Amino acid sequence: QVQLVESGGASVQAGGSLRLSCAASGTTYAIYYMASMAWFRQAPGKEREGVAAIGRGTGWTNYADSVKGRFTISQDNAKNTVYLTMNSLKPEDAAMYYCAASSIPYSGTWYASARYKYWGQGTQVTVTS
Repeated sequence: QVQLVESGGASVQAGGSLRLSCAASGTTYAIYYMASMAWFRQAPGKEREGVAAIGRGTGWTNYADSVKGRFTISQDNAKNTVYLTMNSLKPEDAAMYYCAASSIPYSGTWYASARYKYWGQGTQVTVTS
């Protein structure tokens, strides 16, 4: 079993920045098999969408077109923590942000919720204009 705990959500003005963190904990076996991690978001009345993902071994990264050039996903494997640095925030970035972990190592279908077995409870990001 893996537990994911997100933090860092806040209310910011448009154009501002935030860094979200996702700390993973669990059995050594479960942590070892976490091969990729991702951030998703869901705004009220909208479907959950993939924002960014990273491969824990090779470090590949992928981003949704809507956040490319503004968001950066990174990791500290020693701390079992994944980060999402969000710059130039827009009102449309406002959502609940979720961290997710998968045993699938490759980058294809990184945006598909079904590939992720473990999910955090979410952290709220509000962007005011």
